[in-house]
Amino acid sequence: MKKNIQLHAFFFFLLLFGFCVNLSVNAQEIKGIVHELESSQRLRDVVVKNLRTNETTQTDAEGNFMISGNINDLLTFTQSGYEVDTTFIYQEGIQRIYLIRDSKSIVIDEVIISRLTDSRLAYEIERAKSEGQVTEASQTRGGLRVSLSRLFGRQSKMARKNLDLLLEEQNNRKVDRLFSEQAIRAIVPLTDTEMALFREQFRPSLEFIETASPEDIRAYVLDSYGKFKSGK
Repeated sequence: MKKNIQLHAFFFFLLLFGFCVNLSVNAQEIKGIVHELESSQRLRDVVVKNLRTNETTQTDAEGNFMISGNINDLLTFTQSGYEVDTTFIYQEGIQRIYLIRDSKSIVIDEVIISRLTDSRLAYEIERAKSEGQVTEASQTRGGLRVSLSRLFGRQSKMARKNLDLLLEEQNNRKVDRLFSEQAIRAIVPLTDTEMALFREQFRPSLEFIETASPEDIRAYVLDSYGKFKSGK
């Protein structure tokens, strides 16, 4: 009887040891470096998430990251101004990730427009207006004339394209100041996840915000909340 107990204990120890060894083999740290595709510049503060474990981390100043994971895990990489990338981990070693700039974002002196201060944003708008002008003063006939170089020049065309995005960012900020999370939560109960979806789905127009009274905004939020909860 005693011998049987010892034998069972021995096999249990072997089983437990094998399980622990298996865990140590499978568990590992995934390491990598995140770059920008076009410039190969290393990107800091990129949010890295393991979709299996929901663990998150961020890249350091040199673009390096380390996160717990296994082979066959899926990682997502999120950074403002860049398209979200998903990478399948199929081998060991340093993972090199290359992010592509979001086509809807522009960069002013290496700063994404969403991070510009309001005063800097206003300055860039005026500069884009100036660089994108297609008319110039005529020194021979007086008045204004269309400048072909400004109309078709690369810098001028880029300035006019950037101006649209800069004005859109400025308008969005005006809306967000009144359609803020704090203002919405004072009227209706929403979780953090619901809040992001609600603000994206029911963001009011600038024209409405500029003319609406506090009572109008409250009524708009309540009406939108009803539609949001009913799935309409």
